[in-house]
Amino acid sequence: IFTISLILGTTITISSNHWIMAWAGLEINTLAILPLISKSHHPRAIEAATKYFLTQAAASTLLLFSSMNNAWYTGQWDITQLTHPTSCLVLTTAISMKLGLVPFHFWFPEVMQGTSLIIGLLLSTAMKFPPITLLYMTSPSLNPTLLTTLAILSVAVGGWMGLNQTQIRKIMAFSSISHLGWMAIVISYNTKLTLLNFYLYTMMTAAVFLTLNSIKALKLPTLLTSWTKSPALNTVLLLTLLSLAGLPPLTGFLPKWFIIQELTKQDMAPAATVISLLSLLSLFFYLRLAYCATITLPPHTTNHVKQWRTNKPVNLSIAILTTLSLALLPMSPM
Repeated sequence: IFTISLILGTTITISSNHWIMAWAGLEINTLAILPLISKSHHPRAIEAATKYFLTQAAASTLLLFSSMNNAWYTGQWDITQLTHPTSCLVLTTAISMKLGLVPFHFWFPEVMQGTSLIIGLLLSTAMKFPPITLLYMTSPSLNPTLLTTLAILSVAVGGWMGLNQTQIRKIMAFSSISHLGWMAIVISYNTKLTLLNFYLYTMMTAAVFLTLNSIKALKLPTLLTSWTKSPALNTVLLLTLLSLAGLPPLTGFLPKWFIIQELTKQDMAPAATVISLLSLLSLFFYLRLAYCATITLPPHTTNHVKQWRTNKPVNLSIAILTTLSLALLPMSPM
């Protein structure tokens, strides 16, 4: 029921023309994911669900307020016709809260840490899709300077705060924040690039999360001893993480390349330089994850239980997603 409600809420939001319908879809989404977040009944999961509920409710209220304000001044509820400046400002705030863009990002790592890997994957991909579509539809009327500022801050904070983490879900949350920065900076100039970035990011994140779920790794020390369990999977995880960091021969470089190209076309070379340099910060913690997964072998006196090596076959979806997140860049001209 909850999964169907998630799909329903997303579909309502992305196919609506009327603000009330979009808002209703977002509400259905929020209410459907809450039981999934708190499924384990652990106090930490309940806390995460509460935090998620409060921020998303506030964001939905702001969204409703901005659309109502716009309807009050212009007399129509069409999503693409958001013209009133105050409404545009409030909507940018609301969508930043929904997505977890800086300075409204504080809830996201906490919620990710409180829930399981699979629900974390849902939170960082599927739950970002409806707000991204709203951003896509309203992008011509939003303030590009504000979006660029939020984007650069997001990439900076996503990189800096991820450096200090040992919990893998928090690291993935900060990586998500910096990727959202890359999407937000280009939405005013080329909306298709934002969507391309989102799809590729979803694919690579899904590959990483499913791999981590398959080796049951929640924190860096667990990753240290996972090499003996499935060497091939760990080797491919190394490459997928580098792809997520955006290194050239892999898929993750494709959206970054296009975005930098688009920004230089728009005479925003300084912004492109800054955002590229800041993404080196997140490269550092992806490299640390990759280092823990494959390059280093732990000393024999580990203080936690070594896991048994099981010969269970790797999930087909992991194989497909990983292949895509490594090999799409050479295929892109076709």
